[in-house]
Amino acid sequence: MNAIDFARVNRAALLVLPSLLARWLPGGRREEREYVARNPRRADRTAGSFRINIITGRWADFATDDTGGDPVSLAAYLFDLSQFDAARRLAVMLGIHER
Repeated sequence: MNAIDFARVNRAALLVLPSLLARWLPGGRREEREYVARNPRRADRTAGSFRINIITGRWADFATDDTGGDPVSLAAYLFDLSQFDAARRLAVMLGIHER
């Protein structure tokens, strides 16, 4: 798989984003259109500043100013991957076969 259709991967991830977030960020909670969780990339003791919009996939940690605009960028951030590797792994996880 040399090329990744990032838009396709992001669209597919948005369809199941609440499930992905529960898996990636256990212990988080939904507050209206946002999923609020502790940031596993830092010594975050309480949820509140790390938020993901479950409709758009935009995310931010307001304590560190780390931000992103989609599920691929969130996966890259959480798992310390390149955007390409995050998209490739999400595609496999979601059963998307690139042509």
